[in-house]
Amino acid sequence: MTKTSAPWLSILIPVYNVENYLLECLESIIAQIIPGVEIIALDDCSTDNSHRLLQQFAESVDTPINILRHEYNRGLSAARNTLLDHARGEYVWFLDSDDALHPGAIAELHQIAFQHSPDLVMCDFRVWREQQLRKHRWRGENHTATFAGPKQKLLTDPLTLFEGIYKERNLHIWSKISKRSLWDTNLRFPEGRIMEDMVVTPRLALRAQSYYYQPSVWVAYRQRDGSILSSSSQKKIDDMSVACAGVLDLWLQYYPQLSRRARFYFTYFCVKTHICVARDMRSLHKTPNPDLGIYRERFFNHIGWNKNQLYGEYLKRGWFLRLKRFAREH
Repeated sequence: MTKTSAPWLSILIPVYNVENYLLECLESIIAQIIPGVEIIALDDCSTDNSHRLLQQFAESVDTPINILRHEYNRGLSAARNTLLDHARGEYVWFLDSDDALHPGAIAELHQIAFQHSPDLVMCDFRVWREQQLRKHRWRGENHTATFAGPKQKLLTDPLTLFEGIYKERNLHIWSKISKRSLWDTNLRFPEGRIMEDMVVTPRLALRAQSYYYQPSVWVAYRQRDGSILSSSSQKKIDDMSVACAGVLDLWLQYYPQLSRRARFYFTYFCVKTHICVARDMRSLHKTPNPDLGIYRERFFNHIGWNKNQLYGEYLKRGWFLRLKRFAREH
């Protein structure tokens, strides 16, 4: 990694109506700040006190915080795109403004970046709940992996990257720190759509010629009422149903040798997404038998297999109960 006058890292924080959580996020960064890190926060026209709190916090600390603001609310994807346009760091790290960084995360990233200079760095996270129950601990929410593959070493095999990301099924962009150069040729978040990480992360990974997986918890991912993922809407359903479109075709275009196993992990990710679509449709429309025809058609287009091929992959793995569950939801 070359040393220049520009920052080595840009931490990019989109802000919208998070007055109850914003200070915890900012404090988690400031508490571990080291030289060469710039912080950029963008208020997407919050209707609560988020912008005022952001300004007050910036005035109260010695570390500069670059505060941007949209003229009107444009959504998370547009906020991230604007932040990217203003970033100067060699690496960029998106952090949602209701989440937080774990102590030591920046220093650990700094060591990896300067020692190995990977295009992409992946970290783990924990689920942050107001009240953690025993069942949450049993699920492993205190430490959730984002990659199934070699740890703590520089890797260059794109097929391992694709398989490892989809095997764990955690495509959040905030657990993927990337060189800003990967975004230079017009890779951006789809403005006006949600579930945007599912669209962008596989395309970002396709551009990475080297990557490094650090199995440390660097991010506390807050679960809260009122978030996009905790609620149902027709827009969420529609955007979720097309989020995987074109991913497999794009990867096969560059890597036709993609293994059947890797394809199945991608397919299983699509299966889980389709099940969420079906459940949200039932919940939103208050009916046990909503019309899923268009969503079913999209699903099979995404995976490139027909029903018999998909069922065969399940049976080959002995996944009888999972197949039964999918058939019921499907």
